[in-house]
Order: sequence, then structure tokens, then C-alpha cells
Amino acid sequence: MCGITGWISFDRDLRAHPGTLDAMTETMACRGPDDRGTWAEGPAALGHRRLAVIDLPGGRQPMTATTPAGTVALVYSGETYNFTELRAELAGHGHEFRTDSDTEVVLRGYLQWGEGVAERLNGMYAFAVWDGRRQRLVMVRDRMGVKPFYFHPTPDGVLFGSEPKAILANPLARARVGLDGLREVFAFVKTPGHAVWDGMREVEPGTVVTVDREGLRSRVYWRLETRPHPHGRDESIAAVRSLLDDIVRRQLVADVPRCVLLSGGLDSSAMAALAAGQLAGSGETLRSFSVDFAGLSENFVPDQLRGTPDTPYAHDVARLAGTDHRDIVLDAQALADPEVRAKMLTARDMPVGFGDMDASLYLLFQSIREHSTVALSGESADEVFGGYLQFFDEDARRGGTFPWLVRHAETLGDETGVLRADVLAALDLPTYVGDSYATAARAVQRLDGESDFEYRMRTVSNLYLTRFVRSLLDRKDRASMAVGLEVRVPFCDHRLVEYVYNAPWALKSFDGREKSLLREAARDSLPRSVCDRVKSPYPSTQDPKYAFALQENAKDLLASPGHPVFGLVDREALRRLAHRETPQVRPASRRGLERALDLALWFDLYRPEVPLG
Repeated sequence: MCGITGWISFDRDLRAHPGTLDAMTETMACRGPDDRGTWAEGPAALGHRRLAVIDLPGGRQPMTATTPAGTVALVYSGETYNFTELRAELAGHGHEFRTDSDTEVVLRGYLQWGEGVAERLNGMYAFAVWDGRRQRLVMVRDRMGVKPFYFHPTPDGVLFGSEPKAILANPLARARVGLDGLREVFAFVKTPGHAVWDGMREVEPGTVVTVDREGLRSRVYWRLETRPHPHGRDESIAAVRSLLDDIVRRQLVADVPRCVLLSGGLDSSAMAALAAGQLAGSGETLRSFSVDFAGLSENFVPDQLRGTPDTPYAHDVARLAGTDHRDIVLDAQALADPEVRAKMLTARDMPVGFGDMDASLYLLFQSIREHSTVALSGESADEVFGGYLQFFDEDARRGGTFPWLVRHAETLGDETGVLRADVLAALDLPTYVGDSYATAARAVQRLDGESDFEYRMRTVSNLYLTRFVRSLLDRKDRASMAVGLEVRVPFCDHRLVEYVYNAPWALKSFDGREKSLLREAARDSLPRSVCDRVKSPYPSTQDPKYAFALQENAKDLLASPGHPVFGLVDREALRRLAHRETPQVRPASRRGLERALDLALWFDLYRPEVPLG
């Protein structure tokens, strides 16, 4: 896992611009604390920061291969889980290897198959190849978009990086956010390819982007496709279990300490149980970590989203699986610390956070990094197997908007309520969301003979897998890599995603509950308490001290009436929230405060040009 960046300029010799390349590379220092490297030749310059996970001495980058027609250079971020098989296949084609790293397998794979190497990879990855033989750059992103990848066309080439900050470090990029960028910040729709910053784009998941003197071209090498499902209930359960066993085995491969994130929900518990069982076979005890809040278990109050605290269930799993478990207990002071908020916002480059849930995620990962370098997560199982309440909500099923936006404000809060009226009018979020939904829904392929109901459920599933999950994956990647922790997401293996996506909804919910296939596939490894537990999302603090701390921070902001954030934020609306007397223990009641503070920090740290205010 690493940070990559680069600059292609067909009208310059970039060996004359080492300072700019160094500046771009150093923005990725948190993503790669173990090593750094740069390389330049003619119109190409590549930078890399390394988090060493596989072949610690041999995987240095940029990695190059010399050919009679020119140099081929690679910068690579992520993991290829089938690199052992690919290495053997490439050796059969006559390739010789100098290292044991998956990076060299990807480089040699490109030499053998060109950009077609993308179709052969199983993993999470974002990589760029400068092919000096053809004077072209090839950028490739994994199928589900686990690893971030951005690019910025220029008049004579392109800038690219794992994160926008790497691109913004180049003088050719301008820190400006237009109306559509602001709409992405507030609409919660995650438009594919959109990067918020003007002039910048994402390499879309499952896509190859090629840049040469003739311009820029894109090719989709993978998308979520509709196919008939070949199996009944028992065969489907067995197939899911077989896939999970293989996926976990592959994703446990590392030359550094590993662990699992364990919430006590079905997803992370299944992952922990399978991983612990596999490691036990070789005499190794798996580490597991959970996040908790001071006093939460003793004083828990159920709400619409969370009926029970996580900690007792996580402990049940840890006891049964035999993990070396640790609870990371956070208090309100740490969650409300402006420095933590600033670190998380810097990690994400934009004010699109989830308040205390972002702060706790960052602090959790920071604590885990003291013990492990690689963590397995249950992220995306809800999207794959149908775990959210909206899958069972008739209003959300019916369509008309993204399902997660149905009752969004009442459960998670109306974060736009703190914006100025003229800003809301200019953004016209209902139209933007409506257009985005229509585009996304039209792209869902219908199976021949599929009933209207099954097609509606397929559409809900597709929207979660192609829009919603990408926001969560980006959040997890940025928070983990900000502290140099690699988080792997087994449920995003494309083989599992394809298989379960095409299972009929009646099969995904055969017991009348969410995630039926996953529950049955892992039942033999889980305590009954977890199998019977109702879905509970990522935890949020209920401590009123956190809300009071937010209010104090907001009062400090209000004491600076000339702050540029007030070009977007309604001062009086913020003042009402800052002086509200009722303890704001529910996340929905705090969202306006958190959003305003995020926006203010964004202006302080990035000084973006915005078209409003």
C-alpha cells in the first residue's frame, strides 16, 4: 500500500523540475512512511511513497524495466492477491524476477500483456505505467474503486496522484471548486469520475486511462453486469463460503503484522472468525480491535439506527474465535479535538466527513497502527449482501431517488441547514440529485424475464455497489492511509460481488432478514448472539460533552466574522446551533455544527477558490 504521483509533459524535459516532483511526492508521506523514490526521463516524472507490506527489501519504487525500445517505469499502490499465480505464469513466458514483490509481477505483467494486465489482476490497486517505448502513460484502477486515483489533464500532458493534494502541489493545478464540486460535497451521491476540484477527475473503477501526444482515452475493463444466477439456496450458500475462504486466505498474505477490525456485527465477525481459523492452522493468534466510547456500554440509549452497543458482541466473537482482542476506548475530548478534525479533513482533501464517526475511525486506526500494519475489514458486505434498512423500506425500494437519501435527514441530520439561502438556491441540490439518480438507474441492466420487484431490488443493489460504497471505501482508505495502515476489504473481491449481485433478492433474504446468504455461510463460525443480532451501523458517541465541545468550537468560529466560510455558512443558523441548550446526543442533531466546522477548516487548510460568497 503506497502513495503514487506523477507528471507527464510532452513539451518539457521533466528532469529539470525535481523540486516540483518532490513536492508532489511528499504530500503522500503519510501513505508511505517507509520509503520514497522518484524517477524522471524526458517527458515523464514519477513519484512514490512506500508502505512496505510484501518483500520489504525488494519492493522499492518507482520500478523500471529496460527494453531495447525504451524504459518502462511503474508506480503502484495496493495489493494484487493472485500475484503468486501470475508470477508462475509469467515465468513460463520467460520472465525473470529480481524481487518477491507483487509490484514486479504487475510490471512484468504489463510487459507481457500491455494494458490487458488489468483483467488478470485480483486485488485493490491504482497504478501508472510510463511506457517509454510508445511514449504513453497508462493508468489503471481496481474494479471496485478501493484505491483512490486522480488525474488532471494539462495542455501538454497530465498530472496524477493517489490523492488530490499531490496534484494540487503542482503549480499547473488550481485549488478551485465550482458549483458542481460543491454539489458533490453536499449531495452525497458520489458521481463516478467526479473529483470535486475543478479540472480534476477520478480514474473510474474498472477503467484504464491512456495518455499520449494524441490526447487522453479511457477503456472500461470491468463493470457490474447482469447475468442469470446458476444456483439454488444450498449451492449458493456453499459457493459464498468457498469464495470467502479463498478471499480471506489470499488477503492474509503479508510480511508484516496483521489484524482484523471487529465491530461485533455480522460482517466483521464473519471476517474475524474465518481469518482466526485460518491462522490457527499455522499456530498464529489473530489480533482484533474494536472502537468503543467512554461510558457508552453502561449508558447506551437505543435510537432509530442502533439498537444495541457493539462491545458485548465483539467480545463474544473474540472469545469464540480465540483472537487477541483489544478495545480502543475514546472519550469526547479526543473526538472533538480540532487537530484530529484537521488531520481527517487533510486526509480526505474535502469537507465530506461524518463528524465524530470520522474522528473515531482516524483515532482507531492510529491506535491499531501501533500494533499492526495490515487490517482486514468487513466494509461493503451491506452493499453486497443487502444489509441496510433501505433494502426493506418500501419507499426506498420504489425509487425516485437514491435509497440512502430516503429519511436521510431524520436519521443522519440535515447538514445543508447551516448553509446560506442564496448558496442553497445556487446549488439546487434536488435537481442535481434527481439527474444523478436518473443517470445511475438507467445504467442498471435488466435480466430477461425478471419481475418488476426483482428488477427494483437489483436497482437498489446496483446503486449501493456503484455509488454509495465508493464513498465509504474512500473514507476508509483515506483515514487508514493517513496513519500508514493498510486496510483490506475482502467483501470487495470482484468474484464475490459478481456472484451475489446476480442472486435474486428472494435468495438474498430467504429467511426474511438482511444478509441471509452471508449469515448462513458463516453461521458455523459465529456465536448465536451475532447471528441473531439486528444490523447496527458504525457506532457514534452519545456523550453530550462531545456536542458541547462542538458548540464551543463553533462559538470560536463565530468570533471571526470575516472568515471566508461565511460565504457558504449562514452565520445566524450557526449561532442558533452554537447556543442551543438541549444536549445534542444524537448524530442527526450535530450534523450542522460538524459541517460548518469542517468547511471552516477546509478554507483554512486549502484556501479554495469558490464561486459563492
